[in-house]
Amino acid sequence: MHYGFDEDEEAFRIEVHRWAEKVLAPHYQADDKAAVFRRQQALDMAQMGLTSLRIPEEYGGQDATAVIAGIAAEEVGRADFNAGYLIINTALISDILVRNCTEEQKQAWLPGIASGEIVPCIMITEPGAGTDAASLGLKAVPDGDDAWVLNGEKTSITLGMAADGAVVLARTGGDGARGVSAFWVDMSDPGISRTAFDDLGSRAIGRASIHFDGVRVTRADMIGEEGGGFVSVMQGFDYSRAIIGLLCLGAAQQSLDEALQWSRDRVAFGKPIGTFQGVSFPLAEQATYVAGARHVCYEALWRKDNDRDHSAEAAMAKFWAPKLATDVIHQCLLTLGHIGYSTEHKVGQRLRDVIGLEIGDGTAQVSKLVISRNLLGRAYAP
Repeated sequence: MHYGFDEDEEAFRIEVHRWAEKVLAPHYQADDKAAVFRRQQALDMAQMGLTSLRIPEEYGGQDATAVIAGIAAEEVGRADFNAGYLIINTALISDILVRNCTEEQKQAWLPGIASGEIVPCIMITEPGAGTDAASLGLKAVPDGDDAWVLNGEKTSITLGMAADGAVVLARTGGDGARGVSAFWVDMSDPGISRTAFDDLGSRAIGRASIHFDGVRVTRADMIGEEGGGFVSVMQGFDYSRAIIGLLCLGAAQQSLDEALQWSRDRVAFGKPIGTFQGVSFPLAEQATYVAGARHVCYEALWRKDNDRDHSAEAAMAKFWAPKLATDVIHQCLLTLGHIGYSTEHKVGQRLRDVIGLEIGDGTAQVSKLVISRNLLGRAYAP
């Protein structure tokens, strides 16, 4: 068993780490205060190849492994947690398009995502359909033989305020998952309006509600087969959930590193505070948990790269890593004391930010449902 990155993966990790510290980290707090997604960020990340990781080379991509995408998310998460959402979105959406689109569609959509000129988002959640995504109600009403008109609302859409294009799930048929199709929608359509959320954290990602009023799409915009949208889109979430886990662990690890350094530098009662078990033991515990969760995440991605089932491992990564990151960062804030409680320090913002991924992209309850069904068998699980 080999638990380390190979030579190329380690070189990539170091390169992304150095770049993110130089290019992304200086904007992390300012972008949060402005609550605006900077377009230059997408172009900077594209230049580094971070928006094209899962796109084949013939469409301007890196054709990178899932493990490489996880490494990128973890290192970016250390520098600017919210920049990592662009890695998640582009990796997930690229994977969906590559698996389900025609050659013409790939040529039309993937190069723009790879270059950073198109910021993509994915629209599943609705006001009345979150976890129960198969019950979504956004209507795609037939308009002739090869076209539909979209009417309705999507909500809680990551990068919704900034997105140029979107994978949209809409109901073209009857009830349930088989009545759902997927479309690529140009977000400049005049029938689309957006409303931004005023969020506790991750303010720079522009989470939004999106309203569709007579938005026309055609067969050329459909991703995969009619009625196959739910299955084709949801398949991509298995591995993207492990990438989410690593994004959270990157923020946790950075906070832990800062708390450890503070424990060396801060003196109380004539000694560095790290010499007191009440300070050092909680940090030792959190470091142990982070190491364990990191292995779960990378195992899921390794299994993806090796065409092995990874649903349970991805679900473990999704429910554990965001919750763990929240606990770790909270402990680090307490270790830093009044310095950590100040908005001048990044640790408080990281705490606000990672909480969002305890909610987004699937709740802990759903992840545990997937795990229990995998362990027990469908007939013996909830």
